[in-house]
Amino acid sequence: MKKIFTYLLFTLAILPAYSQYYLRGDIKDEKNQPLQNAKIFLHSSRMMYYSGAYGGFGINVPNLFDSLTVSLDGYEPQVLKVKADAWLNIVLKTSASNTTKNKPRLISITKNLNQTERVHWFLSDESYFQLIENDFINAKNYPNTGFSLNVNKASYSNVRRFINMQSPVPPDAVRIEEMVNYFNLHYNEPKDGNVFKINSQLTSCPWNTEERLLYLNINAKKIDLSKVPPSNFVFLIDVSGSMDMPNRLPLLKAAFQLFVKNLRPIDTVSIVMYGGTVGVWLRPTSGNEKEKICKSIEELTAAGDTPGESAIRAAYQLAQSTFIKGGNNRVILATDGDFNVGETSEKALDDLITKERQIGVYLTCLGVGMGNFKDSKLQTLAKKGNGNYAYLDDVNEAEKVLVKELTQTIYAVAENVFMNVQFNPDLVKEYRLVGFDNRKDAVQDTASDLEGGEIGSGNTTLAVFEILPTHPYLSANNNLQNIANINLRYSCNDTIAKNIHYDVPQNFQPLDSIDRELKFATAVTMFGLKIKQSKYAANIDWPLIKATAAASADTSNYLQKEFLELVDKASKIYADKKKRKRNKNYD
Repeated sequence: MKKIFTYLLFTLAILPAYSQYYLRGDIKDEKNQPLQNAKIFLHSSRMMYYSGAYGGFGINVPNLFDSLTVSLDGYEPQVLKVKADAWLNIVLKTSASNTTKNKPRLISITKNLNQTERVHWFLSDESYFQLIENDFINAKNYPNTGFSLNVNKASYSNVRRFINMQSPVPPDAVRIEEMVNYFNLHYNEPKDGNVFKINSQLTSCPWNTEERLLYLNINAKKIDLSKVPPSNFVFLIDVSGSMDMPNRLPLLKAAFQLFVKNLRPIDTVSIVMYGGTVGVWLRPTSGNEKEKICKSIEELTAAGDTPGESAIRAAYQLAQSTFIKGGNNRVILATDGDFNVGETSEKALDDLITKERQIGVYLTCLGVGMGNFKDSKLQTLAKKGNGNYAYLDDVNEAEKVLVKELTQTIYAVAENVFMNVQFNPDLVKEYRLVGFDNRKDAVQDTASDLEGGEIGSGNTTLAVFEILPTHPYLSANNNLQNIANINLRYSCNDTIAKNIHYDVPQNFQPLDSIDRELKFATAVTMFGLKIKQSKYAANIDWPLIKATAAASADTSNYLQKEFLELVDKASKIYADKKKRKRNKNYD
């Protein structure tokens, strides 16, 4: 009865306020064809509406005069001043870039990419995007490469879950850039109010003496939490039957209760739960009522199916109703990703989140569980929702994501962040970006473009390149030329895009002489390549990984010490797998 009552209150709360004017019109293209699902953003109320099947719309508005923005993927947006008593005939012109709806977006751009085929992995009912590894590129023919930056770190904790289960890891679950950046290594805080600071390091490649490794280190500024604007958090929690396991709903309840401890009185929390039905479990509540919020979380129980699509709609509606202008507005979705009712395909979820992202509410996704875990769906939601994605395999990871690294996870300092690197072909013969691999469907679509990511407060991103030099020894004494030039592009609060330029010097040092954390990143990179079963890992063996990790890990750091244990476990799993294959061949 409580759920029904709160759901009715929620429905009433989101109904449009009484209005005395009715704004009407239709939206068509240049050929006079109606355009359905065009976005109509009403500036006075900050509400988003959509045109109907025949391009028409009718909106209750409180004022005779107003303004709105009309947009649709593939068309040029229009900003209009309108009068409510006049019929609007709106014509959208085709965009010059002719962007198509829902096309897959690249996270890196490379050339001459060979789409190598391999066996597609299935693990129970889990799903992962099939990835295509970046290849070596001829720097003379293709000196430019670009990739997007984000703070996703889900792959490492998911990999850890498989290894702790004594199971090989599906190759497509291994995203090397997320594994390296899980540790937030080699942070150098930007000075003088800058948003970013860029460093680089050239070193030897331990698995190929002819190659070099180039580390690009991008550091984001730290936000002073005492000056952070109020936050409007909507917890969207999956309480369906599939969540009734210790590593699912109970883990999420513990995670959110940890999160609540850091709330300020100016912050607001709401809870939408979905399992069989969708309802508002907790109305907007001040952060100083921690006991009330934690009690509400503790009372959640798992039952029913998973109406994920309608739940996401409800969470966005609630976030809109409590929207804080200039604040941090965010929906935090926590689920195993098993949306078995409503719109289930990645494309349909793309549609849903794309419609909602422009209202200024970000989306963070927290994944849990095993067996039916939908990594691909949560990636889709987080990327389309201008947010980030983490996987919680235990309560320690929950504390890391939602307490220790709260600002990195929740508070963005820059959006649409991507980097272009132009290599110097006089010094670099070939290069390969390690990680930042693209989905197979994005690579196959020649119209795909690069999509920037979101960077959180105090976050450091390491990008690793394998480089084949034009000279046998690429060092700091080769004509003092730069190896490459970098252009980092980003935006803040939807302002005009900004650019940072950085020249990559020839600062070569042997691996044993570079910063300890960068050497540790090398060990993590090799580990990722090995368990991914990469074709570029032929010369990487477990003794090399172990030796590099042992020589660089900070054993006083829990996560780095745990990595040493993970490497040891993985070496036994993959050694056993190889033995089983040999025995099978003799049978």
